[in-house]
This record gives sequence, C-alpha cells and structure tokens, in this order.
Amino acid sequence: MKQDVDETEAFGASLSNRLAFRLYQCANLLNKTGTRALERHDVTTQQWAILGALVRDRWSGGIAVRDLASLLMVSRQNLTGVLSRIEARGWIERVVDPGDNRSRLIKLTPDGWRRWAEMQADIAAYYAEAMKGLSNSDKIHALHYLDMLRANFCTIAEAQGDED
Repeated sequence: MKQDVDETEAFGASLSNRLAFRLYQCANLLNKTGTRALERHDVTTQQWAILGALVRDRWSGGIAVRDLASLLMVSRQNLTGVLSRIEARGWIERVVDPGDNRSRLIKLTPDGWRRWAEMQADIAAYYAEAMKGLSNSDKIHALHYLDMLRANFCTIAEAQGDED
C-alpha cells in the first residue's frame, strides 16, 4: 500500500513538473511568435499587452502605473521602461488623475487607438492559428484552469513577500 502511495505521489510530481515546463514553453513561444505576428506593426508582445489593457472600457480614462503593473502581473520597474518606449512613440500619454492631482494615469492617445485598430486583423489571424483545434468549451476550460494556477502563483508570491 505504501508503494502505491509513493508511486501516485511520484506520478503527480512528474505531471506537475511537465505542466509547469509546458507553461514555460508556451509563455516563451507566445512572446516570440506574438512579436513576429505583429512585426509589421513594430510592436512587441509586451507592448501589445499594454495596448490591449488600455483599450478596455474600464480604463478609458486612464490607469495608474501600479494598477497596470498589477493587471499585467509585472513589476513596476519592468513596466516603466516599456511605457517610456510606447510614450516616446506617441501611443500613450500620462494625464492628471482627476481623483488626485498629484498622480498621473496612463491612457491611449489617438495614435495609440489607431495603432490598436490597425493591428486587429493580424491579432485575429494569430489567435485563429494559435487556438486552432480548440473549441469554445476547450477555451473556457483552459481559462478556468489557468485562473486557478494564476491564483495559486499569486498566493505563493504573497507568501514570498512579493509586492509587485
């Protein structure tokens, strides 16, 4: 009986390792292939993620850098450099927070909105290819499991004292 438990635990550990490694591979491939898919727009996947966050109705008036970092699950330090490059290209601007005149919010400029609109056909084509063979039900299930993993990773990060 003890051997059965040990084998079950070993199998579970092996599956966890394979899943974590597969997530790592997918994240790297998403970054590489996503950037290539939008190459003609001169946009990286990091910039794509930021623009995609800023087009949400919820952030139409702008979003604080700390909130954007939290949404994207990146450090403010890493986000700052990407935001500076996007701002230099004229796609975002920093505006005064109406709730706190000392704070600034990040929002898309008209050029940023145009860039986002121009990218949509290529984004749709990329997603169609990347999600080939997945039904809507498959995608819903994948989102469910990824949300569970994300919550677990957030719990680990908090326990490790991660403030970003």
